[in-house]
Amino acid sequence: MIERIVIIDSVDPQCFYGVNNAHMQLIKNLYPKLRISARGSVIRVVGEENETADFEKKMKELCSYAEHYNTLTEEVIIDTIKGEAPKELRRDGVIIYGINGKPISARNPRQQDLVESFEKNDLTFAMGPAGTGKTYIAIALAVRALKNREVRKIILSRPAVEAGEKLGFLPGDMKDKIDPYLQPLYDALEDMIPQIKLREYMETKVIQIAPLAFMRGRTLNDAVIVLDEAQNTTVQQIKMFLTRLGMNAKMVVTGDVTQIDLPSRSQSGLIQALKILRDVPGVGQVEFAKKDIVRHSLVQRIVEAYERHDAEMKALAKAGKEVAREESNEENSSDD
Repeated sequence: MIERIVIIDSVDPQCFYGVNNAHMQLIKNLYPKLRISARGSVIRVVGEENETADFEKKMKELCSYAEHYNTLTEEVIIDTIKGEAPKELRRDGVIIYGINGKPISARNPRQQDLVESFEKNDLTFAMGPAGTGKTYIAIALAVRALKNREVRKIILSRPAVEAGEKLGFLPGDMKDKIDPYLQPLYDALEDMIPQIKLREYMETKVIQIAPLAFMRGRTLNDAVIVLDEAQNTTVQQIKMFLTRLGMNAKMVVTGDVTQIDLPSRSQSGLIQALKILRDVPGVGQVEFAKKDIVRHSLVQRIVEAYERHDAEMKALAKAGKEVAREESNEENSSDD
């Protein structure tokens, strides 16, 4: 009798063991001659050498499947242990498989352009209205790079700019005040990485979510870095951020230049950066439009209604200036 130890630290134990350890109980039933115990990410097995060797091999296959697809079913467990190839979930164009095996892929041509730009360039700007999925796809690409071991960490950032509310009046310490600004980034990650695994990544700083101000002085190597809401960066801030790019790193900058919350005197760093870097090799730019919105269909109509309102206000302001100019000219003529 020999003992073997199998480590499954690359997957979420809850996904692997199943609800109420249902998967683990099934595995024990399929290996009745073995004594199997599991705690955390460690599985211990005792039995004859040939059978324990087969057990270790099959557990590694199941672990690989669960890591790739973010799900594990009784059917897959039975097929794998019986030596049959489990049913493939592969679909063309899938970036990664999210929670419960949900395929995450580009849902329109612009999202696919973002995927291709990320693969070709080390820096990609993705601009467009809310709801086009630009940040969601950027984070999915970052998670894929991490899972494929192309990078060692993911860094997600946002400028903590007040959009009508005052940061100082929020309750709690600095982290409590800042976290609401970063919540959309957490939401996307929770769609793609099991909760226990995500918590582990956050604790070990494999995944870091921080306000833009915390990026100063850092050199970001072996990472995918995503800056969201970049329209709210100043010229100095975005220059600081872009120059954090280190070796074996990729950066995606997303923003919507129609939703700038900076004080009226401040110029958006994103608008300037797009002009300055437009023709620089290794820099890609993807522009999303209203038709690329993938949220509720009402969101597109809301965006269009606001655009019409803004156009009307500009037209009225222009007409007012022309009337004032004509009145001024008439007064000058009468004085003469």
